[in-house]
Amino acid sequence: MGDLLLARHGETEWSRSGRHTGLSDLPLTRAGEAQARALAPLLEGRSFTLVLTSPLARARRTAVLAGLADALPEPDLREWDYGGYEGVTTADIRRTRPGWDLWTDGVPPGPEFPGESPGQVGERADRVLSGVAGALDAGDVMLVAHGHLLRVLTARRLGLPPADGRLFRLETGTLSRLSLEHGGPVVAEWNTRP
Repeated sequence: MGDLLLARHGETEWSRSGRHTGLSDLPLTRAGEAQARALAPLLEGRSFTLVLTSPLARARRTAVLAGLADALPEPDLREWDYGGYEGVTTADIRRTRPGWDLWTDGVPPGPEFPGESPGQVGERADRVLSGVAGALDAGDVMLVAHGHLLRVLTARRLGLPPADGRLFRLETGTLSRLSLEHGGPVVAEWNTRP
């Protein structure tokens, strides 16, 4: 059984400023491109039975710069749909909704995006995990995607509810690895940078 490697895309203008960046297709900043290139040495010498990426440009560009140009797009790896909170910071949301928490409260629908609940993001993560199971039986699998989606996916891989993704802070331009210990899934590395 192989390891599941997770790369969060490099920095964008909105990730730097703390704005919720779901389906808005923003490019990497210059620093984000450098973060993506810095992933390449961490992946050197590894072989993967499958490499998937979110279809959003920031993840696809990260994959290319990290040396994973053959990554296949997987729609279920797109970021959480933040609905009416797309492009808004948590601090701004809490001005009108004190105590708001993405993981328990979800998001309202927006004019452009309908929004998703933690459970809906968890369903997508479960589909990804089910889809890569056979490839994991043969070796390592690499996923290049987004912070909140990968946090939910990690929770689901560990047998936790989607909202427990809140326990796994994930930085831009980092590599993480989920492995097995005594037959059970574990976090083997988290937020690794060169």
